[in-house]
Amino acid sequence: MLQALELSQATRLINHGPVVMVSAKAGGVENVMSAAWACALDYAPARVTVVLDKGAFTRGLLEQSGWFALQVPLAAQAETVLAVGSQSRKNNPAKLADCGVELFYQAGFDVPLVQGCGAYLICRLLPEPHNQQTYDLFIGEVAAVWADDRVYADGRWLFDSVPDELKTLHYVGNGLFYRTGKGLKVV
Repeated sequence: MLQALELSQATRLINHGPVVMVSAKAGGVENVMSAAWACALDYAPARVTVVLDKGAFTRGLLEQSGWFALQVPLAAQAETVLAVGSQSRKNNPAKLADCGVELFYQAGFDVPLVQGCGAYLICRLLPEPHNQQTYDLFIGEVAAVWADDRVYADGRWLFDSVPDELKTLHYVGNGLFYRTGKGLKVV
């Protein structure tokens, strides 16, 4: 079940470097893409960054609406992550249906979310035209955060106790993902 989290938890959800799915909606059009380059930027207020190529259809939607979501997919969703990251809605208007993507919305936000992810961060775009045009770098201020209580509780991921299909993914290219592994405590 999804649990709402304090905004201060936002950075913990992506600090371990997982691949994310980025979603946005503008003019009634929804889309989702994968992105390997997303990271925490600040704690208070919680801010994140994500790199989105100029040719990405989703980029245009978030530029128009000023809102986007980062989703942290689970290993069971690896095929979907690869599929939504390998094709553009510019070339395939039925991309989401063809990829089997199920969307939902959280109350108070008109940003589509992908069903089944481990965590969700809804973000308001902080426009930085120079960074966006020169580096394809987008900054978002986190407005709301949720996590699946099967995989995240008490302020931390539960990677040591969940089955492999509930671990997050790291994409290294050429269709190859790694699952987040076991913890290593040094203190």
